[in-house]
Amino acid sequence: MQPTNNHINYIELKATNLEATKSFYSNSFGWKFTDYGDSYVAFEASGLDGGFTKTDQPISNGVLVVLYHNNLEEIKEKLIQLGATISVDIFSFPGGKRFQFLDPSGNELAIWSE
Repeated sequence: MQPTNNHINYIELKATNLEATKSFYSNSFGWKFTDYGDSYVAFEASGLDGGFTKTDQPISNGVLVVLYHNNLEEIKEKLIQLGATISVDIFSFPGGKRFQFLDPSGNELAIWSE
């Protein structure tokens, strides 16, 4: 399915133990996993694709909602003009690029593109 601009496309959660997390969700709900190194695992077959990123920090807000946009620079500038703060600037990952931002209330979201 082709990603659509401004739609929630992916969710990212934090996990302190990726192996235990994969076992839990696989056995509980039948989710499928793809490992990307020692600190990230993607999941599918859950209704909405997503991933778990490893953290050693206490988890207080473990979900990162990821939207899609085909022009990261354009949407980044628009968000800044509307009051967003860039928390993680544009970076590459296997499959694309993304950045993270804080909305005016402090909620962190991300936007990615191929």
